[in-house]
Amino acid sequence: MVMGFSIALIVFSLLLMLLVLMHKGKGGGLSDMFGGGMQSSVGGSSVAERNLDRITVVVGLAWFACIVVLGLLMKLDN
Repeated sequence: MVMGFSIALIVFSLLLMLLVLMHKGKGGGLSDMFGGGMQSSVGGSSVAERNLDRITVVVGLAWFACIVVLGLLMKLDN
C-alpha cells in the first residue's frame, strides 16, 4: 500500500510541475524563461486559463492528500 501511494506521489509531483510550468506568465518570471511568453499567442483563452487553474488546484490537493496518507501509513507501520 505504501508503494502504491509512493508511485502516486511521484506521478502527482511530475504532473504538478508540468501544470505549473504551463501557466501563463504574469511578467518576467521563470515561466518566461521556459517559453511562457510564447504561450500567449497560442492559447490566450480565459476559459482555458481558468480550467488550467482548476486542474492545478485539484492535482495539488491530491498531492497533499497523498503526502498525508503516506505519513500516516509510515507512522502506523512503526
